[in-house]
Amino acid sequence: MAANNWSHRIRMAVDIGGTFTDFQVFNESNGTLHELKTPTTPADPAVGLVTGLNLAADRYGFDLSEVALLLHGTTIATNAVLERNFPDCALITTDGFEDVLEIGRHMRKDVYGLYAEDRVLLVPRTLRFGLRERVDSSGRVLVPIDREQAKCLATEVENSGVKAVAICLLNAFMNPVHETAIRELLLEAAPDLDVSVSTDISPEIREYERTSTTVLNALLMPVVRGYVERLEARLGETGTEPRVLLIQSNGGMSTPGVAAQQPARLLLSGPCGGAIAAEHLSQVLSFENLVAVDMGGTSFDISLVHQGRAAMVTEGEIDGCPVRLPMVDIRTIGAGGGSIARVDDSGRLRVGPESAGADPGPACYGHGGTLATVSDANLTLGRLLPAAFLGGALALDRDAAQRVIARSVGDPLRLSVEDAAEGMVGIANANMANAMRLSLFEKGFDPADFALVAFGGAGGLHAVALAEELGMNRIVFPRAAGTLSAYGMLWTDILHQAAQSRILEALPQSLGTLQGIAQSLLSEGRAALDADGIEQDLWDLTLSADMRYVGQGYELTVPWDGLSVDEDVLNVAVADFHAAHRARFLHADPSEPVEIVTLRVAARGRLERPDMVQDLVPASNAKSLRHEIYANGAWHEVDMLRRSDLRPGSPLKGPLLITEEFTTILLLSNWRVEMHPTGNLIAERA
Repeated sequence: MAANNWSHRIRMAVDIGGTFTDFQVFNESNGTLHELKTPTTPADPAVGLVTGLNLAADRYGFDLSEVALLLHGTTIATNAVLERNFPDCALITTDGFEDVLEIGRHMRKDVYGLYAEDRVLLVPRTLRFGLRERVDSSGRVLVPIDREQAKCLATEVENSGVKAVAICLLNAFMNPVHETAIRELLLEAAPDLDVSVSTDISPEIREYERTSTTVLNALLMPVVRGYVERLEARLGETGTEPRVLLIQSNGGMSTPGVAAQQPARLLLSGPCGGAIAAEHLSQVLSFENLVAVDMGGTSFDISLVHQGRAAMVTEGEIDGCPVRLPMVDIRTIGAGGGSIARVDDSGRLRVGPESAGADPGPACYGHGGTLATVSDANLTLGRLLPAAFLGGALALDRDAAQRVIARSVGDPLRLSVEDAAEGMVGIANANMANAMRLSLFEKGFDPADFALVAFGGAGGLHAVALAEELGMNRIVFPRAAGTLSAYGMLWTDILHQAAQSRILEALPQSLGTLQGIAQSLLSEGRAALDADGIEQDLWDLTLSADMRYVGQGYELTVPWDGLSVDEDVLNVAVADFHAAHRARFLHADPSEPVEIVTLRVAARGRLERPDMVQDLVPASNAKSLRHEIYANGAWHEVDMLRRSDLRPGSPLKGPLLITEEFTTILLLSNWRVEMHPTGNLIAERA
């Protein structure tokens, strides 16, 4: 079926977080957009998803059979890594390289530590197998596979009882013939094994990172496939059969079949939606530079939009495990509404990274929580309204919040409940501001050149404090901020990415080899889009290259002009590399030779863009009430308005509390806010 030919009228985006599952419901027939939140069901996230679908259908008056497209972000892969919740896995590698994961990179995060840091060992030594074979750095076979040894090894792996196998051989990215042969032998011996091959998931240089990525992919294959099967079964029980697409770490969508084979691409699935939404806001509002912060119940995610594009990286890390795949550059820390506050043995107040999660959640939820959290603090300070949380679906217990804060923080530090709560919020803000500062400074950016986009259920309460801490002068409070990550999924496309490492000097004599690699990668991208049923006039293919000065140990990714590989294009790419190097590191040397390390292709299949009705704001004037909040050691009476009562063209001055169904905005006295015609609120320092 063509990607832009939907026979029904409802498009839904779902972001499953650690505490809540967020929904955006877009009605294609009239352009209206609605949002919804339901508690996440950690035991089986598909249960919460289907519950939300039914609630949305009842609330907004449609039948589930009318849902044509379900865009889905999930933390299932990330949580499996964090919790080490996956089956046993074996690793097959070149003889003598069984300990690559254990050796890792000789880099220390704690440079003053007296002892070596622990390695994250995803595969125990007893399940790492070496095979006699060797391919050299040019792809030439030096030692052919001994098929008898390979068959014995396949039998040994089968007898070990593992459910998944990772195959990562030395220099396989130059010639995959041995990896392909081993996979065939393994599947002959054990057809039900999940087998991940490095040349399929990460055919790039750097043995440690490539091995880690391949192992993670193998470990996650049964986990993600099992989730996809449960999701399809539960959707089938509802009588609906929407086309399901899952958002990847690169900000694009993939089919469930692709996701089950390459689940490592889902490791930043959930937070990516927020980064894509920020990129869309950059275009809508004509703000080139944005810092997007998503503060939910469990985590605080930071992404950057620079010159209108979300920042990307070619390698990330999940809980100490390198992942050598293109992904949106997102920094995550444990700071959310559910972050737990405690006083340590030295008498110091700490907040996070542990979270109360969705079950039991903060004490104020009334579900049996006994630990003080940031949400309890905000409720105690009058910044959350007990009867309005989640649109009134969950009445908050202020007395319970005050009791746990007094017991956990106030009494040990001899502080009043209000001062203890304000201290908790202050420390949480400091943690988040430090993470934002690092995200900006490591790229040489000045926070004053960026606007802050604050979203997630808790983002609006902390945005002004964060902006002031970093010297930022403008904040965007988006429409549907409480579910913005789900909203961002409505603006993305199907995306396949392929790469091939080959170290070549950026000189005309390398053009023949580069042309061959580019054509192979482009063919791979076209085949993937064709398999997805995307019409050719909706294809967008782009080339880029990881480039560096000869002798460097790191690269910069440089987009190429068009799909041809000729001398003019190469010269432009080299000039762009020098410019990018100067922008990133404040120096460049055009006289130094440049080399190409990896060639990349992105194959994008455009999905139909939502044609949303923007002017949904009532024409009535804002009606304010008076409300008390605690700030700077005292109670203050401030105006309180509903966001639905605001309209464009009427600037408002703080202090101010603005409430909406799934989030609340706190504006201090030295800020003013005005509604943009698109319905987004723009706040500026007075």
